[in-house]
Amino acid sequence: MQEQVKYAVDDIVINFSSNELWIINIVIAIIMFGVALDITKEDFDRLFKHPKILFVGVFSQFIALPFVTYLFVSWINPIPSIALGLILIGACPGGNISNFLSKLAGGNAALSVSLTAFATLMSVVMTPINLEFYGNLYEPTRTILNAVELDPKALFKLVMLILGIPLILGMLVRAKYPKSALNVSKKLKPFSIIVFIIMLLGALNQNWELFMGEIHHVFGLVIAHNLIAIALGFMLAWAFKLSMKDRKTISIETGIQNGGLGLLLIFQFFIIPGNEYKYGGMALLAAFWGVWDIFSGLGIAYLYSKFLPSKE
Repeated sequence: MQEQVKYAVDDIVINFSSNELWIINIVIAIIMFGVALDITKEDFDRLFKHPKILFVGVFSQFIALPFVTYLFVSWINPIPSIALGLILIGACPGGNISNFLSKLAGGNAALSVSLTAFATLMSVVMTPINLEFYGNLYEPTRTILNAVELDPKALFKLVMLILGIPLILGMLVRAKYPKSALNVSKKLKPFSIIVFIIMLLGALNQNWELFMGEIHHVFGLVIAHNLIAIALGFMLAWAFKLSMKDRKTISIETGIQNGGLGLLLIFQFFIIPGNEYKYGGMALLAAFWGVWDIFSGLGIAYLYSKFLPSKE
């Protein structure tokens, strides 16, 4: 095994307990369940009737973004733990607030819901594959994956538990009890997202001095990577001559990643008690991404609605 170099940023210990981790697990699952209550079989039918939109949405999230993230990491060459954090974020599916942001941006809300459902199902397989592939392709991060002995099956099971099962259960409830599902969704989805945001802000408050002292390690990288992802989704949709509504939606679906899932995976598989290499850089990057995502998502939605009106 190649010898690792120990970096000071990896000694960062974020004040985040195992109980809080379980709460985030549950909240992410509830958010996904709430999203699924809005999803019907017709949403999938709509996607399959427009294969170009489906192709662009899937290609942008699971092929183009992980590849561009790899190129970005290879060019910038950050320390290995931060590089792997970027690769992991790039491998995650779109964030659970993307439906709300697409509607706010004047995008295609129905497409956003449909893509969220399809991408979530795909992420159960594609997130572990992209993390393994690009993490091993980039030599500095390969040493981390070898050191922690990441189990792809365990990674698959966790993603399935947090995203896949709540999605399937929510769709089943919607199919069997459509009226009740819509009533529950109207209350559950905004409530769970607010709880998730409060938890992120609470975690930020607990670690405020740490963030202020160490944020320079990831601040520019997160913002640059996020803007690249947003632009990538928009340009791909433009290249395939999709409507302005669809361009906005695919841009948001690609650029607003599920930072909560990324942070959860990091604490589950990489922040190992007693490990000499604690990989605090990964946790710092994902934690800042989760906070930045909210502000950048609201910002891009406002800009899209104001300067790129949808004529369709």
